[in-house]
Amino acid sequence: MTVNCEPEHVETIVIGGGQAGLVVGYHLMRRGLPFLILDANERIGDSWRMRWDSLRLFSPRRYCGLAGLRFPGPPRSYPTKDEVADYLEAYATRFELPVRNGVRVDRLVRNGDKFTVAAGDRRFDADNVVVAMATHQMPWVPPFAKELHPGVLQLHGAEYRNLSQLQKGGVLVVGAGNSGAEIALETASGHDTWLAGSDNGRVPFRIDSAAARWIFIPLMFRLIAHHVLTVNTPIGRMERPKILSRGAPLVRVEPEDLVAAGIERAAEVTGVRKGHPLLADGRVLEVMNVVWCTGFRSDYSWIHLPVLGDTEPMHHRGIVAGEPGLYFVGLFFLYAMSSGFLRGVSRDAEHVVKHIATRTRSDLPQAHLSSPPGRAR
Repeated sequence: MTVNCEPEHVETIVIGGGQAGLVVGYHLMRRGLPFLILDANERIGDSWRMRWDSLRLFSPRRYCGLAGLRFPGPPRSYPTKDEVADYLEAYATRFELPVRNGVRVDRLVRNGDKFTVAAGDRRFDADNVVVAMATHQMPWVPPFAKELHPGVLQLHGAEYRNLSQLQKGGVLVVGAGNSGAEIALETASGHDTWLAGSDNGRVPFRIDSAAARWIFIPLMFRLIAHHVLTVNTPIGRMERPKILSRGAPLVRVEPEDLVAAGIERAAEVTGVRKGHPLLADGRVLEVMNVVWCTGFRSDYSWIHLPVLGDTEPMHHRGIVAGEPGLYFVGLFFLYAMSSGFLRGVSRDAEHVVKHIATRTRSDLPQAHLSSPPGRAR
């Protein structure tokens, strides 16, 4: 059988159909610019649906809406991960965004004055490419994890859904950030649980308190994260490397919550001894389950362009000066601390699309101009 590799031309290809890619599509649509969104998931919102069942956002619904569509529900309540997934699917439907699901991009190269995007045996030529993906995509566990006894169940936080996955016996949650603390609190309801990892502190208020809802949360989302901590302010430039390199403070779980649940704090996991986790203080924990909340790593190996720095792509507010027509949206602290929130990614997307629009069509090959694709499929 002969595979047809004739490339399909689209003026702008958006890689990623999460909140970043969809809101980029919204702004492109509003300007009448032709585009297509490619997403590896089978269904819009799946990247949220696949997270653990009890996950709720830290941002209230009033700050979760993307451009053009309010997030439904009580504005000061915190949505679940499934509500976010359903909202994203409704967003794509509402604005008839052209999303092709089940298309995993595996190569991006420059081809003269265009880009070539490859996804298996499919090829797309584009004048502009927006990489609309999160900073970290690949779950990471320490190399010594493979030395644990085969009888010890191991899950990364990205694989953990609920208690039903665990086997009888103790649970060690490795990584004491927000994900680790919340998962440990859940596992402690049915298992002896240890939580290992450094303490990154906590926010100085209860997230569900009246003071938080009326004072601290609006202050953070409206002012500090959105306007103060940006790449354009001295304090933002100073704090950005620290925020990117360290874990966030605990937001919903308080240290006293962990104590009340009977969770024992453990030293850092440094290796394996006789098939079980070895702690920095020399203790060996003979647990039957390990949940690795050890974070993610970036994977830009499929981008064959000289745009990658030591820790992130080289860009300014998502615009790559060295590769005209290439953009990034969805990166944590791309412009501001709020870039990691739904509200912030909307602003980042609008900025990038304005730049795409300045690449006037008279500068692009006229044969490539076409009408915007139709309804999502």
